[in-house]
Amino acid sequence: MIYESRVYRCMPGRLPALLKRFETVTLKLWDKHGIRQAGFFTTLVGESNQELTYLLAWESLAEREKKWTAFLSDPEWISARAKTEEDGQIVLNVVNQLLVPTAFSSVK
Repeated sequence: MIYESRVYRCMPGRLPALLKRFETVTLKLWDKHGIRQAGFFTTLVGESNQELTYLLAWESLAEREKKWTAFLSDPEWISARAKTEEDGQIVLNVVNQLLVPTAFSSVK
């Protein structure tokens, strides 16, 4: 397994809009494309409380490329993203990492 860690830093005050978009739009589209989430987190203590961190689980880099590309080019996603940003940009930046579990990780 490969895990992808993605951290979305939101524009000031826009975290609620991002959370709503994931809950009402993004997760349904991920189901459609077979994208598996492994957890979502907001920051309790840290540099910023305007962040959403989540993990995705992939069988391989090829699976990630195929499914992520299909999701990003889905007309339903493109339309929904534009609609949710009518009141302004939500995400300031995204940092992602592709991670491989160690031999002693509780997550495999």
